[in-house]
Formats: sequence, C-alpha cells, structure tokens
Amino acid sequence: MKFSTIMAVLAVGVAVVASGCKYDKVGGAKGGAGAGQDDSASAQEIGTEEGGIDIQDVEGGDEGSVDDIAGTAGKSFEELYTRCNDVAFAPVYFGFDSTVVPQSELGKIDAVAAHLSENADRVVAVEGHCDERGANEYNMVLGESRAKIVRNYLVQNGISDDRIETHSYGEERPAAHGTGEEVWAKNRRGEFVIYQK
Repeated sequence: MKFSTIMAVLAVGVAVVASGCKYDKVGGAKGGAGAGQDDSASAQEIGTEEGGIDIQDVEGGDEGSVDDIAGTAGKSFEELYTRCNDVAFAPVYFGFDSTVVPQSELGKIDAVAAHLSENADRVVAVEGHCDERGANEYNMVLGESRAKIVRNYLVQNGISDDRIETHSYGEERPAAHGTGEEVWAKNRRGEFVIYQK
C-alpha cells in the first residue's frame, strides 16, 4: 500500500475519533470512514442518519464493581468460563472500511441474542476482524469498532452488557488467505464465541 494512501486512511481515522462522533443503533460512525461506500446497500443498512447513540450510553455502569467483588477484575471470558462447543453462529460481514451492519446481517445477531436470552448462564465474546488493507493500527481500531457496534445491538435487544465482551484482531486472524474482493469480504467480519459460566 502506498504511503500516501496509508496516511489518508490514518487521517480519516483520527478525524472520526477527534470529532467525538456519535454511533447510531447499528450503523456505526455517522459520516465516518466507509459511510456510503456502497450506494446500492445504503437503503438496506440500519439508520445512519437519526436515532444515534453514543457507545458510552450502553457501556455505562459502575465499572468493575461486580468483578471486583467476585475477584475476576481484568480477566477475560476465556479465562473465567468454559467455551461452548455445542453451538456456533455465523459471522456478521461488513463492507469495506465500514462499521455499518447491513440489514441482511441483523438476523445473525438476533440469533445470538435469542440464544443468550434462553441461556442465562452463557456469555459472548464478539471479535472484530478486518481485511489486510490498511495499517495494522488502523485495522485494530476498526475491528474494535465493529465488535462494539455488534455489542450495542445485542444490548439494545435485552442482553445485559456484563454478558458481552469485545476483542479486536484487526487483520491478524484472516478467515481466508489471499487477495481480491472475494477473500477480503470473508475477512471483514464480526465473530461470536459463546462461553458458559
């Protein structure tokens, strides 16, 4: 990737972060990188113009108070619980450089929400991934934003935020190897890992 392209991508990322951008229910950063990338899909994406909420609105609470009492502060679900192998959920796919969850992908998140609603002893780790394009640092931030957007949607659908954690792997764990849009599209995703308490 050319240096000027990398710098332009980083500048957009810094501008989005510096603007204190609002996030809508599922749509991601308003006016952020990737907004409106695919005009044909924009009508099928969730509200990118109104009804915005800040990520902080769903992350709130007395951070760490329950964990501190239980002696689990700072530990991940992987360290605390047993990974469930009896259930698997399809990844949520994103457009290029986008945090917008397309309408066609919402059913996948709904399935996870339904499973968690029916199984109160289970939690989920949402993992954000990117394709290989862009700087590693930028892709780590983008992966985290994707994971948080999925997390927000789960919270808005009744799943307690203490049952969800997010991780970004950026471009480090590709689902497919190689180059080209067919490969890249498989790597721009959010994945779900279910754990049992």
